[in-house]
Amino acid sequence: MSRIALLAAGLVAALALAAPIGATSSVTKLTGTVGPGFTITLKKGTAKVKTLKAGSYRITVNDKSNIHDFHLTGPGVNKKITTTPFKGTKTVTVKLKKGTYRYICDPHATVMKGSFKVT
Repeated sequence: MSRIALLAAGLVAALALAAPIGATSSVTKLTGTVGPGFTITLKKGTAKVKTLKAGSYRITVNDKSNIHDFHLTGPGVNKKITTTPFKGTKTVTVKLKKGTYRYICDPHATVMKGSFKVT
């Protein structure tokens, strides 16, 4: 093989390996749960989210009741991740900026709510 062909093959291989690593390592996973009773939570691992650093997050919401939704609001975000009467799991990726974020169940907002700060 010529040097140019070897260089090109090496470059293609390096890009193929680097793309998935960069794409998966920059997004932190969070888990939201709403229902089946009148509860709503957002966790990172097993801990309730209280503060996060600004950046991209993949949020997977387990909606366990068709009478609830999971609505996230804050600086630059106004996202209904699940809606009524949906029951199941949905995943979204959001970019969180510095500020306070709130998550609520719209039909039961007075009792089903939570918040966290992004620094």
